[in-house]
Amino acid sequence: MIARSFPLLLTLGLLSACTVGPDYHGAPVVAPKTLAAGRLPHADEAASREPAVAQWWWSLGDPQLNELISQAMQNSPDIATAQARLRQSRASLSNANADLMPKISGDAAMLKLRSPDTSALGGNNGGSGRGPLTLYLAGFDASWEADLFGGTRRAIEAAQAEAQSSEARLADAQVQLAAEVVQSYADLRDQQARLALVDASVDIEQQALDLTRQRRSRGVASQLQLEQVLTQAENTRAQRLPLQASIVESVDQLGLLCGLEPGELDTRLNTARPLPSIPAHVPFADPAAILKARPDIRVAERALASSNAQIGEKKADWFPKLSLMGDLSFSAADPGHLARKDNGTWLLLPRLTWNVLDFGRVAAGVEGAQAGRDDALAQYKRVVLSALRDADVALARYGHQRENVVLLRNVEASAVRAADLTRQRYRAGTASTLDWLDAERTRYQAQESRISGDAALLKDFASLHKSLGLGWTL
Repeated sequence: MIARSFPLLLTLGLLSACTVGPDYHGAPVVAPKTLAAGRLPHADEAASREPAVAQWWWSLGDPQLNELISQAMQNSPDIATAQARLRQSRASLSNANADLMPKISGDAAMLKLRSPDTSALGGNNGGSGRGPLTLYLAGFDASWEADLFGGTRRAIEAAQAEAQSSEARLADAQVQLAAEVVQSYADLRDQQARLALVDASVDIEQQALDLTRQRRSRGVASQLQLEQVLTQAENTRAQRLPLQASIVESVDQLGLLCGLEPGELDTRLNTARPLPSIPAHVPFADPAAILKARPDIRVAERALASSNAQIGEKKADWFPKLSLMGDLSFSAADPGHLARKDNGTWLLLPRLTWNVLDFGRVAAGVEGAQAGRDDALAQYKRVVLSALRDADVALARYGHQRENVVLLRNVEASAVRAADLTRQRYRAGTASTLDWLDAERTRYQAQESRISGDAALLKDFASLHKSLGLGWTL
């Protein structure tokens, strides 16, 4: 029997090796000039050549920030959503793999039957009802469709690409989340530092106001001077409320990113801390490394691979389909006799189907799949170019902001010296109260600008690492 079936099995094996549709040979090269140059136009000359690390935020040396990012990675609803979708795509891949295997089902039943009593109907046989009759049934059904032209294998190829795309989406969610936590943390520390600066300015202006009132009571200062000092003091106090509201908003935003309820981080984050120190060097922006590291590029590339496989899946519908169906069943009045050879029935049904006339349905499906592949190709090119643009812009913005912070620090140092000198002149009686307050207001503005500049630099540092595709670990 096996010898007679060997030619058929060999033919099926050879046919199954045939897979229609275009083979995928990888994504095309995008931005060849940038790749050949090996660097982006605005890459920092002082960038570190050391390999970039995924958990880049550890270089900031802030344990509380590290703890927040770790908590966000564990509890964020965005991460949970990406993980659930990854499990769904892997389940779909397992289901697609199962389509290559036969489907086998078994069933068992017991039938009890009693025929009607025909004697009451005047039957000639004079017999009475027969029964009850008990019959036991058991059987197995099997079906299998030979993947002659690779339609199922192309479907598996597409499902595998979709699963890998879901993995990349999870990594992209991690990249986005890490950068968002760092940027929200920078906003919080910026607002807390500026609030402390406002409080210090309020104390100084209150001293000036008390002195001006004393001078007014002695007739040395005018009412106009008193009103001017009072106005500046009240204006400074008015800046506290918006900053306090912004602090609440930033803390709650961090709580949302960490998957926590409003108020859960208040105790941990209410104490002001300085902004983390940024390392002297930034990662080197190698364009080839960016293409490998950025998860969104991987998502687009896997979408291209999936759409390419779907063309072959649709083209397989042009060709005949061979399916094998079989049935093996047993029936007996005694369950102990079910396995007897004489009580068995078997059925084998090879079936060949071919949709010869479909009025262009398959051709339309193939054309639609090809259009989907072209769309995925265009999307891939757009994502690659956008990624390189993002990295180049992030490098330029970070470099300019770093230079701006140096200038802001110089301005702050000058303003502090000027305020100290004016305070000494005021105490010596050679400068007026308004001169002192003007110098203090200039100092305050310079310090506030420097604090905001430091926060902006930290946020640009986070944006740079996000543009390089760093921050994910599956």
